[in-house]
Amino acid sequence: MPAYDLPPELITDIKSRLKTLSGQLQGIVKMLDEERDPEAINVQFKSIDKGLQKAHLLLLDEVYRKALAIGIVKAVDSCPGNCGMEEQIEYLRQSFPTLTLSDITHKLKEIQLIKQRLEALEG
Repeated sequence: MPAYDLPPELITDIKSRLKTLSGQLQGIVKMLDEERDPEAINVQFKSIDKGLQKAHLLLLDEVYRKALAIGIVKAVDSCPGNCGMEEQIEYLRQSFPTLTLSDITHKLKEIQLIKQRLEALEG
């Protein structure tokens, strides 16, 4: 499995959020077992949904976007103009500020492939 150079401090935050959400899900299971008030259960579902959406947004917009930026900088540094991938790297660099969240994961894979190719050229 390829390493995507994800920022560890941001991954820790996402994991913490997901563990909290997991605990809330277990709480809903317990509430269902105890036949608690349906409205209280619904409130918990809404809370989890909101928390999951926020964690997902942070993953895409903070973690993956930052990893992509780091990958682009490393690619630019590793390819001073004669690696055969200059156009692809420059395109990623130029398009980075306007990438939509739905494009981030695809571009992260692209930069990972470039990284692997650059490492193969060095090795």
